[in-house]
Amino acid sequence: MFSNSEDDIEISVVIPLYNEESNIDYLFERLTIGLDNLNINYEIVCINDGSKDNTLKLLLQHHYSNPVIKVINLSRNFGKEAALSAGIDFASGAAIIPIDADLQDPPEIMGEMINKWREGYDVVYATRRSRQGDTWAKRFTANLFYRVIGQISHVQIPSNTGDFRLLDRRVVDAVKQMPERTRFMKGIFAWVGFKQTSILYDRPPRYDGITKWNYWRLWNFAIDGITSFSLLPLKVWSYVGLILSIAGFLYAAFLIVRTLLFGIDLPGYASLMVVILFLGGVQLLTLGIIGEYIGRIFEESKQRPIYLVRELYGLPKTYSLNEKVISSKK
Repeated sequence: MFSNSEDDIEISVVIPLYNEESNIDYLFERLTIGLDNLNINYEIVCINDGSKDNTLKLLLQHHYSNPVIKVINLSRNFGKEAALSAGIDFASGAAIIPIDADLQDPPEIMGEMINKWREGYDVVYATRRSRQGDTWAKRFTANLFYRVIGQISHVQIPSNTGDFRLLDRRVVDAVKQMPERTRFMKGIFAWVGFKQTSILYDRPPRYDGITKWNYWRLWNFAIDGITSFSLLPLKVWSYVGLILSIAGFLYAAFLIVRTLLFGIDLPGYASLMVVILFLGGVQLLTLGIIGEYIGRIFEESKQRPIYLVRELYGLPKTYSLNEKVISSKK
C-alpha cells in the first residue's frame, strides 16, 4: 500500500546500492510482495552510491513504474556508510528498515520486525543465526571482530548483526544528530540506546553478483569501528611503555650487579640489536595507532559533508547538515 502523503508513511525501507544491477529486479519483486502483504503504507528509498553499471537506469525504470520507489543519486561513490546515512536523512517513515541489495537480508522477516516494533520496541535488529555462503575465514574473522570490539568498546554492539534492523523515528532523529564523518553505523545504532530487542534469522548467500567487501576493505572497516568506539588502543600503550620501562630497569640492575659482584662481562652487541629492533617496532606500532586517531581528527576538522546528492527522484529537495543537494528531479 502506498500513500502520497509523507506523513502517512509507516515504514521506509532504505537500500544502499553499488553495482547491483543483477539483483534489482528480484529485490523489488520480493520487497513489494512482502510489504504489500503487510497492508501498510511504505516507501522504498534507494541510494545509488556512484554505481558504474546500469544500477541507476534500472532504479529509475522501477521508480517511474512504481512511485513507492524513490531514488537518491549520489555525486560519486562515498561508501556504504555514507549512502546509508543519506537514506536515513531522506526517509520519512515512522520507522525505517535498512536492508542490503544482495538479498542476504531476507525481506520476509520485516513483518516480524514490525510486530516487535508495535509491541513497543524502538530498535529491532536481526541477528544472524547462520551465515550461508561465507567462507570459514570470513566467519572466523567476523566472530573475532565482534569479540574484540565487545571487549574494548564502551558501547555494547550486538554480535553477528549487520545494518538490517528496524529503527523507530525517535531513534532515526537521534542518529541524524550524530555529526561524525567517519561513520560506523552499527556502533552508532547501538550508541543511541533506546529499547532494543533482536530476532534470529539464517542468512542466505548472495542472490547474484560478487561482494564488494574484500578482506582489505573489511580490515579498514574493522579499524574504523574500533577507533570510533574505543580509546583502549591508545591507552594500552601507556601500560606497555610502563612495563617495558620497568623490565629495562630491572635488566639493567641485573647486569650491573652481575658485573660488579661476579666480574662477568656480558657481550652485548646481539642482545643490544634485539632490544633496539624490538623497541623500534613497538614505537612504530604506537605511532601508527596514534596516527589513526589523528587522521580521524583531521578528517573531522575539515567539516566536509558526509555525501553529496546529484539528483533526487520522488523526493522533495531538502537540506541537512550531512549533505548538499546539487539538483533535484521529481
